[in-house]
Amino acid sequence: MSIVMMMQWPGVTLDEYEKVRAVVRFDTDPPAGGAFHVAAAGEDGLRVIDVWDSAEQFQAFVEKRLMPGVAQVGIHSEPKIEILPVHYAFAPALMARA
Repeated sequence: MSIVMMMQWPGVTLDEYEKVRAVVRFDTDPPAGGAFHVAAAGEDGLRVIDVWDSAEQFQAFVEKRLMPGVAQVGIHSEPKIEILPVHYAFAPALMARA
């Protein structure tokens, strides 16, 4: 079952996100099951929304790639994560290209 993962990571900056992205390479070596990723930051830190084919694939990515990369960059805090089943998804820009 596809899931949406919503992450809030207080105190993490876009600069730190870019460092993790360079180490984890999820955009150049996409993880199995990762369907969509968007990141933004505000005054309260980093926000990420992902869509995954399954919660198990997301968890495998977290354990094998994300958290080791986070540790390598030197981020020691933990994110707040909420995972929900996808009810409906629509991406007009992607639909137009199909």
